[in-house]
Amino acid sequence: MKALRRIGSVIRLVNHPLNRRKRFSALVRWLSWKVAAPFLPGAAVFRFVDDSLLMVEPGLDAATCNLYTGLYEFPEMSFLLHVLRPNDVFVDVGANIGSYTVLAASVRGARSIAIEPVPTTFRHLLRNVGLNAIHDRVSLHNIGVGSTARRLKFTSARDCVNHVVADDEATASDIIEVDVRTLDDVVGEAMPVLIKIDVEGYEAEVIDGAASTLAKDSLLAVIMEINGSLLRYRRDERELHESMLRYGFSACTYAPFERMLEPLSGRNVGGDNTLYVRDVERVIERVRSSPRFRVMGYEL
Repeated sequence: MKALRRIGSVIRLVNHPLNRRKRFSALVRWLSWKVAAPFLPGAAVFRFVDDSLLMVEPGLDAATCNLYTGLYEFPEMSFLLHVLRPNDVFVDVGANIGSYTVLAASVRGARSIAIEPVPTTFRHLLRNVGLNAIHDRVSLHNIGVGSTARRLKFTSARDCVNHVVADDEATASDIIEVDVRTLDDVVGEAMPVLIKIDVEGYEAEVIDGAASTLAKDSLLAVIMEINGSLLRYRRDERELHESMLRYGFSACTYAPFERMLEPLSGRNVGGDNTLYVRDVERVIERVRSSPRFRVMGYEL
Protein backbone atom coordinates (compact mmCIF):
# COMPACT_ATOMS: atom_id res chain seq x y z
CA MET A 1 0.00 0.00 0.00
CA LYS A 2 2.82 2.41 0.88
CA ALA A 3 4.49 1.67 -2.46
CA LEU A 4 1.25 2.38 -4.31
CA ARG A 5 0.87 5.72 -2.53
CA ARG A 6 4.42 6.64 -3.48
CA ILE A 7 3.78 5.73 -7.13
CA GLY A 8 0.63 7.85 -7.03
CA SER A 9 2.61 10.78 -5.62
CA VAL A 10 5.21 10.52 -8.37
CA ILE A 11 2.50 10.39 -11.05
CA ARG A 12 0.93 13.56 -9.63
CA LEU A 13 4.37 15.16 -9.53
CA VAL A 14 5.21 14.57 -13.17
CA ASN A 15 1.70 15.59 -14.27
CA HIS A 16 1.77 18.86 -12.37
CA PRO A 17 1.15 21.76 -14.81
CA LEU A 18 4.63 23.20 -14.25
CA ASN A 19 6.33 19.81 -14.76
CA ARG A 20 4.55 18.44 -17.83
CA ARG A 21 7.11 19.85 -20.26
CA LYS A 22 10.07 18.68 -18.15
CA ARG A 23 9.05 15.52 -16.41
CA PHE A 24 12.59 14.12 -16.26
CA SER A 25 13.86 17.21 -14.45
CA ALA A 26 11.01 16.88 -11.97
CA LEU A 27 11.93 13.26 -11.26
CA VAL A 28 15.59 14.21 -10.79
CA ARG A 29 14.59 16.95 -8.35
CA TRP A 30 12.39 14.54 -6.39
CA LEU A 31 15.01 11.79 -6.32
CA SER A 32 17.81 14.21 -5.38
CA TRP A 33 15.86 15.41 -2.36
CA LYS A 34 14.97 11.87 -1.27
CA VAL A 35 18.64 10.84 -1.44
CA ALA A 36 20.12 13.98 0.13
CA ALA A 37 17.55 14.82 2.80
CA PRO A 38 18.56 12.18 5.40
CA PHE A 39 22.13 13.49 5.41
CA LEU A 40 21.40 17.20 5.76
CA PRO A 41 22.65 18.74 9.03
CA GLY A 42 19.60 21.03 9.15
CA ALA A 43 17.07 22.77 6.95
CA ALA A 44 17.81 23.58 3.32
CA VAL A 45 16.76 26.72 1.45
CA PHE A 46 15.46 26.85 -2.11
CA ARG A 47 14.39 29.69 -4.39
CA PHE A 48 10.63 29.81 -4.50
CA VAL A 49 8.96 32.44 -6.74
CA ASP A 50 10.89 35.42 -8.10
CA ASP A 51 13.43 36.20 -5.37
CA SER A 52 11.53 34.66 -2.47
CA LEU A 53 12.94 31.74 -0.47
CA LEU A 54 11.50 28.76 1.37
CA MET A 55 13.07 26.44 3.93
CA VAL A 56 12.62 22.70 3.63
CA GLU A 57 13.56 19.73 5.74
CA PRO A 58 12.46 16.09 5.92
CA GLY A 59 8.90 15.70 7.11
CA LEU A 60 7.68 19.11 5.92
CA ASP A 61 5.49 17.95 3.06
CA ALA A 62 3.96 21.39 2.52
CA ALA A 63 7.40 22.76 1.70
CA THR A 64 8.84 19.83 -0.25
CA CYS A 65 5.79 19.69 -2.53
CA ASN A 66 6.65 23.24 -3.61
CA LEU A 67 10.27 22.19 -4.10
CA TYR A 68 9.16 19.48 -6.53
CA THR A 69 6.55 21.49 -8.40
CA GLY A 70 7.32 25.20 -8.05
CA LEU A 71 3.77 25.97 -6.90
CA TYR A 72 2.11 22.87 -5.49
CA GLU A 73 -1.41 24.34 -5.36
CA PHE A 74 -0.88 25.87 -8.77
CA PRO A 75 -4.26 27.48 -9.59
CA GLU A 76 -4.78 28.91 -6.10
CA MET A 77 -1.22 30.16 -5.57
CA SER A 78 -1.17 31.68 -9.05
CA PHE A 79 -4.49 33.38 -8.36
CA LEU A 80 -3.02 34.93 -5.21
CA LEU A 81 -0.03 36.21 -7.16
CA HIS A 82 -2.23 37.64 -9.89
CA VAL A 83 -4.92 39.25 -7.74
CA LEU A 84 -2.90 40.85 -4.92
CA ARG A 85 -1.26 44.26 -5.12
CA PRO A 86 1.27 45.97 -2.81
CA ASN A 87 -0.25 46.87 0.57
CA ASP A 88 -3.38 44.78 0.03
CA VAL A 89 -4.29 42.71 3.08
CA PHE A 90 -4.11 38.93 2.81
CA VAL A 91 -5.34 36.64 5.60
CA ASP A 92 -3.76 33.19 5.83
CA VAL A 93 -5.88 30.95 8.11
CA GLY A 94 -3.95 27.74 8.66
CA ALA A 95 -0.70 29.20 7.38
CA ASN A 96 1.38 26.09 8.10
CA ILE A 97 5.01 26.86 7.14
CA GLY A 98 3.98 30.06 5.34
CA SER A 99 4.04 29.25 1.63
CA TYR A 100 1.05 31.48 0.87
CA THR A 101 2.22 34.18 3.28
CA VAL A 102 5.63 34.32 1.59
CA LEU A 103 4.00 34.63 -1.83
CA ALA A 104 1.73 37.42 -0.62
CA ALA A 105 4.19 39.45 1.44
CA SER A 106 7.53 38.77 -0.26
CA VAL A 107 6.55 38.44 -3.91
CA ARG A 108 3.55 40.80 -4.05
CA GLY A 109 4.34 43.19 -1.21
CA ALA A 110 0.97 42.68 0.44
CA ARG A 111 0.38 42.84 4.17
CA SER A 112 -0.41 39.44 5.62
CA ILE A 113 -2.17 38.19 8.73
CA ALA A 114 -0.79 34.67 9.21
CA ILE A 115 -2.50 32.31 11.65
CA GLU A 116 -1.05 28.92 12.64
CA PRO A 117 -2.12 27.08 15.81
CA VAL A 118 0.54 24.37 16.25
CA PRO A 119 3.69 25.73 17.97
CA THR A 120 6.19 23.51 16.13
CA THR A 121 4.69 24.46 12.75
CA PHE A 122 4.48 28.10 13.84
CA ARG A 123 8.26 28.07 14.35
CA HIS A 124 8.69 26.99 10.71
CA LEU A 125 6.41 29.85 9.70
CA LEU A 126 8.57 32.26 11.71
CA ARG A 127 11.70 30.96 9.96
CA ASN A 128 10.27 31.57 6.51
CA VAL A 129 9.10 35.06 7.46
CA GLY A 130 12.58 35.81 8.79
CA LEU A 131 14.33 34.26 5.80
CA ASN A 132 12.44 36.62 3.48
CA ALA A 133 12.80 39.66 5.80
CA ILE A 134 9.06 40.38 5.72
CA HIS A 135 8.42 40.90 9.46
CA ASP A 136 7.20 44.41 8.77
CA ARG A 137 4.46 43.11 6.45
CA VAL A 138 3.32 40.04 8.40
CA SER A 139 1.23 39.92 11.58
CA LEU A 140 1.81 36.49 13.15
CA HIS A 141 -0.68 34.67 15.39
CA ASN A 142 0.04 31.34 17.10
CA ILE A 143 -3.64 30.53 17.67
CA GLY A 144 -6.54 28.62 16.18
CA VAL A 145 -9.63 30.11 14.55
CA GLY A 146 -13.21 29.03 15.16
CA SER A 147 -16.77 30.12 15.79
CA THR A 148 -16.11 31.36 19.35
CA ALA A 149 -13.20 32.27 21.61
CA ARG A 150 -12.12 29.27 23.71
CA ARG A 151 -9.42 26.63 24.06
CA LEU A 152 -9.48 23.57 21.81
CA LYS A 153 -7.43 20.41 21.43
CA PHE A 154 -5.32 20.03 18.30
CA THR A 155 -3.13 17.27 16.92
CA SER A 156 0.49 18.42 16.79
CA ALA A 157 2.65 15.86 14.95
CA ARG A 158 1.01 15.55 11.53
CA ASP A 159 2.69 18.33 9.55
CA CYS A 160 0.22 19.93 7.12
CA VAL A 161 -2.76 17.86 8.29
CA ASN A 162 -2.80 18.86 11.97
CA HIS A 163 -6.34 19.71 12.99
CA VAL A 164 -8.84 20.26 15.78
CA VAL A 165 -9.32 16.96 17.59
CA ALA A 166 -12.69 15.38 16.79
CA ASP A 167 -14.73 13.37 19.27
CA ASP A 168 -13.44 10.02 18.01
CA GLU A 169 -9.80 11.15 18.31
CA ALA A 170 -9.83 11.96 22.02
CA THR A 171 -7.15 9.35 22.78
CA ALA A 172 -4.63 10.53 20.15
CA SER A 173 -1.09 10.70 21.49
CA ASP A 174 -0.11 14.06 19.96
CA ILE A 175 -2.80 16.29 21.49
CA ILE A 176 -2.12 19.87 22.62
CA GLU A 177 -4.43 22.68 23.75
CA VAL A 178 -4.50 25.94 21.81
CA ASP A 179 -6.23 29.28 22.29
CA VAL A 180 -8.89 29.89 19.62
CA ARG A 181 -10.35 33.23 18.51
CA THR A 182 -12.85 34.21 15.84
CA LEU A 183 -11.63 35.51 12.51
CA ASP A 184 -13.62 38.71 13.09
CA ASP A 185 -11.63 39.29 16.27
CA VAL A 186 -8.26 38.65 14.62
CA VAL A 187 -8.93 40.72 11.50
CA GLY A 188 -10.53 43.60 13.39
CA GLU A 189 -10.53 46.83 11.38
CA ALA A 190 -8.22 45.49 8.65
CA MET A 191 -9.71 45.35 5.14
CA PRO A 192 -8.66 42.07 3.52
CA VAL A 193 -8.70 41.58 -0.23
CA LEU A 194 -8.05 37.83 -0.15
CA ILE A 195 -8.44 35.14 2.51
CA LYS A 196 -7.13 31.57 2.41
CA ILE A 197 -8.72 29.05 4.80
CA ASP A 198 -7.10 25.62 5.14
CA VAL A 199 -7.95 24.10 8.53
CA GLU A 200 -8.48 20.42 7.73
CA GLY A 201 -12.24 20.26 7.99
CA TYR A 202 -12.83 23.09 10.48
CA GLU A 203 -13.63 25.59 7.73
CA ALA A 204 -17.33 25.84 8.57
CA GLU A 205 -16.49 26.82 12.15
CA VAL A 206 -14.13 29.51 10.85
CA ILE A 207 -16.86 30.90 8.60
CA ASP A 208 -19.30 30.89 11.53
CA GLY A 209 -17.02 33.34 13.33
CA ALA A 210 -16.29 35.56 10.33
CA ALA A 211 -19.57 37.35 9.51
CA SER A 212 -18.15 40.89 9.73
CA THR A 213 -14.99 39.99 7.81
CA LEU A 214 -16.86 38.25 5.00
CA ALA A 215 -19.20 41.24 4.63
CA LYS A 216 -16.38 43.75 4.05
CA ASP A 217 -16.48 45.45 0.65
CA SER A 218 -12.71 45.07 0.28
CA LEU A 219 -12.90 41.27 0.21
CA LEU A 220 -12.73 40.00 -3.35
CA ALA A 221 -12.07 36.29 -2.90
CA VAL A 222 -11.69 33.38 -0.50
CA ILE A 223 -9.60 30.29 -1.21
CA MET A 224 -11.03 27.50 0.93
CA GLU A 225 -10.16 23.84 1.34
CA ILE A 226 -13.30 21.72 0.90
CA ASN A 227 -12.31 18.10 0.35
CA GLY A 228 -14.56 15.96 2.51
CA SER A 229 -12.83 16.71 5.80
CA LEU A 230 -15.85 18.60 7.17
CA LEU A 231 -17.41 15.21 7.93
CA ARG A 232 -14.88 14.87 10.74
CA TYR A 233 -16.91 17.50 12.61
CA ARG A 234 -20.31 16.44 11.25
CA ARG A 235 -20.62 19.56 9.10
CA ASP A 236 -22.16 19.66 5.63
CA GLU A 237 -20.22 20.91 2.59
CA ARG A 238 -23.43 22.02 0.88
CA GLU A 239 -24.35 24.22 3.83
CA LEU A 240 -20.87 25.76 3.81
CA HIS A 241 -21.11 26.40 0.07
CA GLU A 242 -24.55 27.99 0.47
CA SER A 243 -23.30 30.25 3.25
CA MET A 244 -20.60 31.59 0.91
CA LEU A 245 -23.24 32.25 -1.73
CA ARG A 246 -25.25 34.25 0.81
CA TYR A 247 -22.23 36.49 1.35
CA GLY A 248 -22.25 37.26 -2.36
CA PHE A 249 -19.51 34.91 -3.53
CA SER A 250 -19.63 32.53 -6.47
CA ALA A 251 -17.53 29.38 -6.86
CA CYS A 252 -14.91 29.38 -9.61
CA THR A 253 -11.82 27.67 -10.88
CA TYR A 254 -8.81 29.63 -12.11
CA ALA A 255 -6.67 28.90 -15.18
CA PRO A 256 -3.30 30.59 -14.49
CA PHE A 257 -1.81 30.37 -17.99
CA GLU A 258 -4.89 32.01 -19.51
CA ARG A 259 -5.73 34.14 -16.44
CA MET A 260 -9.33 33.05 -16.76
CA LEU A 261 -12.07 32.37 -14.19
CA GLU A 262 -14.53 29.57 -14.89
CA PRO A 263 -17.80 29.42 -12.91
CA LEU A 264 -18.78 26.32 -10.93
CA SER A 265 -22.19 25.19 -9.76
CA GLY A 266 -20.79 23.79 -6.50
CA ARG A 267 -17.47 23.16 -4.85
CA ASN A 268 -14.43 22.29 -6.96
CA VAL A 269 -14.66 18.49 -7.09
CA GLY A 270 -11.49 18.37 -9.19
CA GLY A 271 -9.25 19.63 -6.35
CA ASP A 272 -8.95 20.16 -2.64
CA ASN A 273 -9.63 23.91 -2.76
CA THR A 274 -12.55 25.97 -4.00
CA LEU A 275 -12.10 29.57 -5.06
CA TYR A 276 -14.97 31.86 -4.05
CA VAL A 277 -15.02 35.20 -5.90
CA ARG A 278 -17.08 38.34 -5.33
CA ASP A 279 -17.20 41.19 -7.87
CA VAL A 280 -16.04 38.96 -10.70
CA GLU A 281 -15.45 41.81 -13.16
CA ARG A 282 -13.12 43.58 -10.73
CA VAL A 283 -11.21 40.36 -10.08
CA ILE A 284 -10.84 39.67 -13.81
CA GLU A 285 -9.46 43.17 -14.34
CA ARG A 286 -6.95 42.61 -11.56
CA VAL A 287 -5.67 39.23 -12.71
CA ARG A 288 -5.36 40.34 -16.33
CA SER A 289 -3.41 43.48 -15.46
CA SER A 290 -1.13 41.86 -12.89
CA PRO A 291 2.64 41.81 -13.44
CA ARG A 292 4.17 38.45 -14.25
CA PHE A 293 6.01 36.26 -11.76
CA ARG A 294 8.83 33.77 -12.38
CA VAL A 295 8.77 30.15 -11.26
CA MET A 296 10.37 26.96 -12.59
CA GLY A 297 11.49 28.68 -15.78
CA TYR A 298 8.02 30.07 -16.53
CA GLU A 299 6.82 33.66 -16.56
CA LEU A 300 3.16 33.70 -15.68
